[in-house]
Amino acid sequence: MSPKVLRRYIIVAAIATFAMFSIWTLMAVFVNEAPGDYYTREGDIRLSDDKYDEAITSFNAALREAPDHRGALMGRALVYIRTSKSAEAIAELTYLIAYLERTLEEDDSTGWAVLASAYANRGIVHDRRGKYEKALADYIKALKTDAGALSGPSLFDKILYGTSQPSTVRKRAIYLDQQFALPPGKRVLRVPEVDAKQRMYKP
Repeated sequence: MSPKVLRRYIIVAAIATFAMFSIWTLMAVFVNEAPGDYYTREGDIRLSDDKYDEAITSFNAALREAPDHRGALMGRALVYIRTSKSAEAIAELTYLIAYLERTLEEDDSTGWAVLASAYANRGIVHDRRGKYEKALADYIKALKTDAGALSGPSLFDKILYGTSQPSTVRKRAIYLDQQFALPPGKRVLRVPEVDAKQRMYKP
């Protein structure tokens, strides 16, 4: 076999291998994934780009495919939080919490992380509305559910938001608990420059 023919054969074989691998990957993603997952991923991307209307459209499409899709419900709640629709966010998170508490299996580690995040996010919304007792109660439930899921934003989030010391659920819960131990006139429940560092959670 001449070197030219051999080289052409190697190139064709490499292209064919890459094409078959790409087809196999696409089949694994689109054929084997659960209903609603594709649109939820799409919604997450749009949410990260601050395209809130498009994100809601994607999450709604996911929920049409899979009612009670926990990723889509959480995503929709985060859109409501980002767009200052507090009542809608609390209603969505309350529904998600009730659904997860009814259906979660003991060995569903991702599900428990989602439940902890739902409690944490609802606590943050209560916090922002000045409902500090409700916020603390949700923070405690979040930490009891899965403290590891609430250790704080990732390094990427710290870089993205420019916050090297983000406020975590644990820090905020401890602070509120300490303030509630003081006489009402001495409590400082809101510190804007610290509260602004609080970030949402999505496992």
